[in-house]
This record gives sequence, structure tokens and C-alpha cells, in this order.
Amino acid sequence: MKILLISVEYLFRIILTVGIALLMITAMLTSCKNDMETIRSLDYTDTVPGLTAKDIEIIYSENAKMQMKLESPLLVNQEKDGPVLIFPEGFIVFFYDSLMNLQSTITADYGISFEKTKIMEARHNVVVENLEKGERLNTEELFWDRGKEIIYSDKFVKIATDEQVITGDGLFSRQPFNEIEIRNPKGLIEIKEEPE
Repeated sequence: MKILLISVEYLFRIILTVGIALLMITAMLTSCKNDMETIRSLDYTDTVPGLTAKDIEIIYSENAKMQMKLESPLLVNQEKDGPVLIFPEGFIVFFYDSLMNLQSTITADYGISFEKTKIMEARHNVVVENLEKGERLNTEELFWDRGKEIIYSDKFVKIATDEQVITGDGLFSRQPFNEIEIRNPKGLIEIKEEPE
């Protein structure tokens, strides 16, 4: 017959260790209990502000070909009513043709893009340049619908080339600003006669 001798001190350590472990398990199980009424009564408030980024570049492409590039010193992204990109310090958009030749640009001191509807609004000192035709448009507000690929405004517009200046009460154009329809046009227009 074997006799197992255990010291009182060793036995005390085992009892203490088991006791502490049981006490911790009991505390953890009771502390994880939640009252559902208490949880439902808590108000959830989203305290995360809009995300910001500095010196950004956004590229819009189709079929792996870049159609346009947007650059801005500051972007604020808000998710309140769907993704909304705000450019409080202005932006510039570059439009390219299928061969990656720069066709036109849009700059403004402020912009907001509603990503859900694909509509971008440019405000304050808006300038559109058609580099192929040498045309420059100035207005205070311009809308760009990326889904429909149109550019339009209901505000006063001025279009200048080397030969003429035309003003109007708004405009409509297909992207990338190749053919423009001006509402109530006024100005000096040079008409070239074709040789007979």
C-alpha cells in the first residue's frame, strides 16, 4: 500500500488556485448578463466625423481606360445620405479621349459630388476649358452628370475664344464639352464665309 504524503502548504495552494479560478469564472458569467430593456433604451449616436484626405487624386475609368481624373487639395467624405464627396478647397477635373489625349478641364473653388446619383456640382469661379477648340467657359455654378455624361448650368455663362465672346443664361453640353448649347445667347460671333 502506497501512502501519499501531501504537505499542508501544497494542499492550501491547490485549494486557493481552484477557489480563485471558480471565483473568476462565476464573476465572468454573471458580468456578461445584459438586460435587453437596458440595451434597447440606450440611444445610438454616430459620433464619427466625415473622413478627410489631403492632396487627393480620383481616377474614373471604363473598360480599363481612364476617362477622367479629379485632383483636389482637400476631400471630405460624408456617408449621411449616401456617399457624398465634398471639395471645400476646390478641384480640377481632366477629361481624356480614348488615346489618353487631354481634351478639356473643369476647375472650381468648391465642389460636391453625390456618388449615389453620380452628379457633381461645381461652384464659385467655375472655369471649363476645351483645349481642342481653344474655348474657355466662365460661370458661378455648373452641374456634371457622370451617369448621363452631360454638363449643364442655369446661371450666367460666358464663353470666350480668340475670335469671339458669347454670353447666355445657361448651357447644356455633352461630355467632354465638345458641343455647347447656350440659352439666350448674346455677343459677337464671327461668321466665316466659304469661298465660292
